Order: sequence, then structure tokens, then C-alpha cells
Amino acid sequence: MIPALEAVFGNRTAANVLLFIENYESGYASQIADVYDMPVSVVQDQLKKLESAGVLVSRTVGRTRVFEFNPRNPTARNLRQFLAAELKGLPDSITKKYFRERQRPRRSGKPLEQA
Repeated sequence: MIPALEAVFGNRTAANVLLFIENYESGYASQIADVYDMPVSVVQDQLKKLESAGVLVSRTVGRTRVFEFNPRNPTARNLRQFLAAELKGLPDSITKKYFRERQRPRRSGKPLEQA
């Protein structure tokens, strides 16, 4: 997606996972894998690595493990500032493709917008 971020984080999966969680505040493996069209196992492995490093924390919601940034980790706070700046600098085509998924339910009876 973004070669500079891939170089900083070591691989594309790490960059994608961190950008997704920064943009949406939290996420789970199959959700992230669907957005980036990647295998779920690859995303799960990256989430485990980031959690064991203390960058992410997880909680179980039903049968789903949801990940978010560790608020107690000072490195994660600085990382979030860096990622937020990178998200603002992304081209509109990438932003629309990966970072504009609706997160709230639509009001009943509201018409759909045609793009």
C-alpha cells in the first residue's frame, strides 16, 4: 500500500494492521483481512506479535478477540501520532478504498446514497 510505511514497520501486514486500528480505534482479524483482502491467519499472526510486544491489547467480545492500542504504552501513544499524520497524508483513492467503511448502523428508512 505505502512503501515508506512498509519499510518502517518491516512488512505490509504490520503497516496495514496498525493503520486500520488507528483509523477505526479497534479491529479484529477477519475484519482487517477482509478490508485488505489478505489471509486471516497472516493478520492473526501480526496481531499476536504486536500484542506480545505491548503495542496492542485485546479483549474478547462474544467469540471475537478485538484489538486496540495499549493506552499504557508510551511507545504506542507516539506511534498513534505518527500513524494519524500518515492517514491524513494518504491519497483520496486509498482513503476511500480502505478507510471509509461505515461503522454505525443506518437509520431505518434512510435512503442509500448512490455514488
